[in-house]
Amino acid sequence: MKKIYTYLLGGAMMLSACHDLNLNPLSSGSTGNWYSTENEVEMAVNELYKYEFWPEDGQQQGDWSDDYICRSTLTDFDNGTLNGQNAWVTGLWNGQYQVIARANNVIDKAHRAIDNGASAEVINRLIAEAKFHRAAAYAKLIIKFGDLPLVLKDVSTEEALTMGRTDKAIVLKQIYQDFDDAICVLPTSYSELQRATKGAALALKARVALIMEDWTVAAASAKAVMDLGIYSLHPDFRSLFLSTTKTSSEFIFKVPRDASYDIYYGTNNGGVNAVYNELPRNPGGWMQICPSWELLAAFTCTDGKLIDESPLFDPHNPFANRDPRLSETIVPFGSSWLGYEYNPHPEALECFSYNTGTMVYNKDTRANQQYASFNQLIWKKGIDETWLQNGFKVSQDIIYCRYAEVLLTYAEAKIEMNQIDQSVLDALNSVRARAYGVDKSQTTLYPAFTSTDQNTLRHQLRVERRMELAKEHMRYTDIIRWKLAEKVMSRKTYGMPYPASDCIDNVVATGDWFWAFTPDVDEDGCADFSRLEAAGKCQALATRSWNDRQYLWPIPTTEILTNGNLKPNNPGY
Repeated sequence: MKKIYTYLLGGAMMLSACHDLNLNPLSSGSTGNWYSTENEVEMAVNELYKYEFWPEDGQQQGDWSDDYICRSTLTDFDNGTLNGQNAWVTGLWNGQYQVIARANNVIDKAHRAIDNGASAEVINRLIAEAKFHRAAAYAKLIIKFGDLPLVLKDVSTEEALTMGRTDKAIVLKQIYQDFDDAICVLPTSYSELQRATKGAALALKARVALIMEDWTVAAASAKAVMDLGIYSLHPDFRSLFLSTTKTSSEFIFKVPRDASYDIYYGTNNGGVNAVYNELPRNPGGWMQICPSWELLAAFTCTDGKLIDESPLFDPHNPFANRDPRLSETIVPFGSSWLGYEYNPHPEALECFSYNTGTMVYNKDTRANQQYASFNQLIWKKGIDETWLQNGFKVSQDIIYCRYAEVLLTYAEAKIEMNQIDQSVLDALNSVRARAYGVDKSQTTLYPAFTSTDQNTLRHQLRVERRMELAKEHMRYTDIIRWKLAEKVMSRKTYGMPYPASDCIDNVVATGDWFWAFTPDVDEDGCADFSRLEAAGKCQALATRSWNDRQYLWPIPTTEILTNGNLKPNNPGY
């Protein structure tokens, strides 16, 4: 029960050398004489870049949103049963306070190295990196937990056991201060290593300000990133997310993975199972975690309109005439994918193998395989043939922050302040034009944003974020910030009728594959499939259950039991 206080005390520090940041995790040792040299301080800071300290919301757990389904199973979040014993609750709390303790040690003790003759410039830069990490850790915590202990130095066990919660507004002020301190010192770039930069500190400051609805700070911080003039949108949306793309002017902050160091996609989070879960069954995957029908319905048509407003949408061919990001996010039916034709149709008992040039047994239809995708959809974004190599160990970096997000953050903050000008439209159009492979000035070649009405643009921005950032684990904070969770997380998840004979009889035989008719979509891009269900054209897989208490997470139960000053817990827990 006292584990968290070990983290608060920061009683251990790292000793082994590391040239690739978190790719070679460091061992632990005494802090008594540590921080006496530049090398020791740098190794301590390097430890803060470990990928496990940079968790993504709900990865391999359904993303805690309406963008994912995991067959017919639900997480504690989806069920409305989140509690203080949940592994993500305790893991986030413990892990981020571990970061904070280690950062505090660097900030408090790195002067030892200067006293011993180390470069003051280098040490001050490393201290700035530690402040960056402390700010990022507190940002992750207040977004989920609200008020919490603010620890800025080493504390004794006795102090730790009696610490109360600090108002989140005060914590947010400290987050801003740490980011600002880092911004003043950090360079705009490094020649080789992937480390925190001025742009990364500004971008993460903009993100937490946006989530906390501090529009002025969010807009100003995002604009400062834009004004650096060193970031731009990657020319090709598809290639940006592949494991082979290690550098891009769009990347602002990444956490590297490298399978050669045994650090790969899914490490400490399901292992290679994380990869199997996203791959179709024909090339050897499990198809367990899939994009939702709601996400498929959210992408606009090429005229920029929602599917229930556009004459271009064909429910029998849902990938036609859609925003190009759809076919780069979800695998279109009938397309070549990882060596096979992807065809989930219940009568497609065989499919074409591009590896052999022959028709083969189709494992991607539920007519043949019960555990093929329950809703016929599979992920494409960030996936390619390299996922099938090296024993399914994928060296895919965590793209924690990229320039497109900054542009959307700037636009949202300005919209919420009703300060809509050309810069807002330019930010939005830059993101959308890239999706169509054109420049934002070529407004006849893509559906450009033109409205300056606050309400109209607010809802258009929400749809744009969903299309652009799908599968990047940001939907959770979006639906929380926009107060959409109570709507979208109280609905059913859907797939085709099962067994396959029911799908053939009720959908295929009547000429209604894929969707019998267009589902209703509201102004935020949230689809309702209840009419399709009532007509017998689809099947409910599970029913999400939202509880308003989950707008904040509970303080971990072990912490509440250990320290009564953390009470009361957040409302409803």
